[in-house]
Amino acid sequence: MHILEHRALRGPNYYSRYQAIYLRLDIQDLEERPSDKVEGIADRLEALIPSIYDHRCSIGEPGGFLQRVRNGTWAGHMVEHVAIELQNLVGFSVGYGKSVDSYDKGIYHVIYRYRDEATGLAAGEAAVEIVRKLYDGEEVDLQPHIDKLKEVRDAHALGPSTGSIVAAAKARNIPAYNLTEGTSYTQLGYGIRQRRFQATVTDASGIIGHSIADDKEWTKQILGDAGIPVPRGETCYSWEEAQTAAEWIGWPVVTKPLSGNHGRGVTTDIASTEDLKSGYEAAVARARDDYAGVIVESYIKGEDHRMLVIGGKLVAAARRRPAHVTGDGSRTIRELIDAENTDPRRGVGHENLLTQIVVDEQTERMLEQAGYALDTVLPETEVAFLKSTANISTGGTAADLTDEVHPEVRFTMERIARMIGLDVIGIDLLCETVSRPLEEQSAGIVEVNAGPGFRMHMSPTHGKPREVGEAVVQMLFPDPTDDGRIPITAITGTNGKTTTTRLTTHLLRQAGKSVGMGCTGTVEIDNHVILRGDYSGPAAAQAVLREPTVEHAVLEVARGGIMRRGLGFDEANVGVLLNIASDHLGERDIHTLEELARCKTVVVDAVKRKSEGGFCVLNADDPLVMEHGTYWSRGEIIYFTMDPDNPDLSQHLSELGMVLTVRNGWIVLLRGKVTVEIAEINDVPITFEGHAPFNIQNAMAASAVALAHGLEIDDIRAGLMTFHPTPAQMPGRTNYFEADGVKCLIDYGHNVPALQALEPLVNGLGTQRKIAVSTAPGNRRDEDLKGLGAQLAAMCDVVFVYESDSRGRAEGEVAALISDGAREAGSAGRVEVIMSEADAVERAIELAEEGDFLLLLVDDIEGTTARLKGRSYGEQADLART
Repeated sequence: MHILEHRALRGPNYYSRYQAIYLRLDIQDLEERPSDKVEGIADRLEALIPSIYDHRCSIGEPGGFLQRVRNGTWAGHMVEHVAIELQNLVGFSVGYGKSVDSYDKGIYHVIYRYRDEATGLAAGEAAVEIVRKLYDGEEVDLQPHIDKLKEVRDAHALGPSTGSIVAAAKARNIPAYNLTEGTSYTQLGYGIRQRRFQATVTDASGIIGHSIADDKEWTKQILGDAGIPVPRGETCYSWEEAQTAAEWIGWPVVTKPLSGNHGRGVTTDIASTEDLKSGYEAAVARARDDYAGVIVESYIKGEDHRMLVIGGKLVAAARRRPAHVTGDGSRTIRELIDAENTDPRRGVGHENLLTQIVVDEQTERMLEQAGYALDTVLPETEVAFLKSTANISTGGTAADLTDEVHPEVRFTMERIARMIGLDVIGIDLLCETVSRPLEEQSAGIVEVNAGPGFRMHMSPTHGKPREVGEAVVQMLFPDPTDDGRIPITAITGTNGKTTTTRLTTHLLRQAGKSVGMGCTGTVEIDNHVILRGDYSGPAAAQAVLREPTVEHAVLEVARGGIMRRGLGFDEANVGVLLNIASDHLGERDIHTLEELARCKTVVVDAVKRKSEGGFCVLNADDPLVMEHGTYWSRGEIIYFTMDPDNPDLSQHLSELGMVLTVRNGWIVLLRGKVTVEIAEINDVPITFEGHAPFNIQNAMAASAVALAHGLEIDDIRAGLMTFHPTPAQMPGRTNYFEADGVKCLIDYGHNVPALQALEPLVNGLGTQRKIAVSTAPGNRRDEDLKGLGAQLAAMCDVVFVYESDSRGRAEGEVAALISDGAREAGSAGRVEVIMSEADAVERAIELAEEGDFLLLLVDDIEGTTARLKGRSYGEQADLART
């Protein structure tokens, strides 16, 4: 077997409404060997992965998939199920998958869901290897595959704290995604309603508060001045100063770096000059810069407690105990440590709920002070402490005490958070108990922490787990109904996508909204271009939804993006399906109009349900849209049609559904028996006084989107009347000029349906000789390229064909097919191939005489526009001004 393509589909896609892994698999010789021809393969698969028995598959009951294997299925189907189960075995609960054959023998589309993208991809590779070996009768060792997948999982997994916040956000349907690969920098929500955080530091965490928490001496001063108990101490910059400070403070003392975290470099309960020296050197070694000081302070007898305050409220309290082992009278301390480290809850660093205990100099010093060594057999029930600090990151344990915190202690902790100025703060409190006021006992605040870890509260060693991630989400999104989302409009179809996207954006902006738009050509934020290129796919969604000023997202969605990566978002508020016509057939196993229709309907299938406020805008004049779009639409449908008496819409209107149509020269809204005039067609510049019926449809579609978003009719009318077919507002889409008496129309139409839509406009504007310049990408079928030439010949008297994007074809092949189609049609008086676009445009301009009409279907919109402007007496924005 051979993997031809392997990638993640990030959002609704051709195969699934969910994010999934796509694997294009050539099963090669196994096409002739379905599983029922391989003796014992089902039994060997079940023995290798017993839990695969739970897969129901199409049978609908446990063991269903294994029945399919025994009865006969293909290798691609087995790869799908093995890839799913491998993910389950490393902790990701997934179940959805499908395998679809292709037009090419032996090649299958294998689809399966994932939770973590990297792990999902790795599971597919492992599944291919495992299934191949099962077919070949080879022994399969599953464990190395599981180990590798765990490595991939752990390398890409969110830390426990970040993960808890993300999980809490997703539970409220708030979208979450990582912003910088390899970090925990995460965005929750979209656009203007987004919030960002890294680890447990949020976008509202005060930088001054962070600085205070990072400076232990500053922290002590602020808290001490406020009457909060803190240890007595000094900051020292030399060993001599540390000695003097310890003698002034009185033994025992603590040493710690002035700037540090996670208990690194901290030594406690120091009672001698020798131990002070070791503690001082440990603190210096952990200092963040060469000039940082070392704090020497009084040692407070009592237990270590971590108090977690989020959004000004104490949400969790835990008693922490340093890493330790308890004797059993038979094993050495080293053996007890090794046994403790086998606890599955312990991992390396922050990968698990507890951390492995590492034997270091501090461990050996602690044991020596207690009269032990690593080879000491510890008496039964006797405890040996291995670290001087109780941090979870150094192997400590935690017991939840949240319900035992005295009201006065709670008030003090919340007061500290306000004084330091942090929205998420961990406060390290040494005291005898949290159930009595601090002034009644030996107590002191030894440190505050910006970005505190949540592990000890989420999964304490003892006691009740606390939903601290949920507390962060509640702080960031205090309204429980707030899902952090902004309205998303997704627009697709064969033709008209860019115009409708730009017009929809214009209508929303005219109504005062800040809009992020992605389309063929640019990504724009509130009318400012931030990216140039073909942004009709998921990359545009990513760019727009990350922008913190965007209130509405309007996204053009092309078939290529849907097939390659999915939509890039999970759901839209409004989905638009303009039309479905032959274009790009033969690519990515889309060979028929029905298959193309399913691809396009992904957009309306991803819309929120009607009950949730979703809308689908459909072209009622397109039979494929009516058949497929209506079936797959999840939101409330708004139809648009050029026929006000369209019989297919009578029931829709009787149910008070909305219809946009044309009546008596006006674009109108029909609802039940009510008619509302929106705009007169002659006042809508892009319609060219009705000569461009395709733009009347685009105007109706954009108006329907505006209605779905709640815009007033007056705002829609004003927007329609102020949107012009100029390079500024519609670059490369029906841009009209007059140059030296020659009428010029620049457009991007590169397929037969687009030219057929343009034909009424060309005939309306061009009353004398018509000259065309055109091409098409080489990834069209031969018959499509010839059909384009024939349509050009039917519309124009002279056709110049150039070539710009052969996409794998031999040089000149695309131009030859188009020109052959034009000549065979026999309508055009002249057909000529000029390979260079610039030369073809220049030749057409030189040939044109006063009264002629130029139809320039070009790729270089800006260059052609500049060339025409240099020759024109004045750009004509619309027909009313010609």
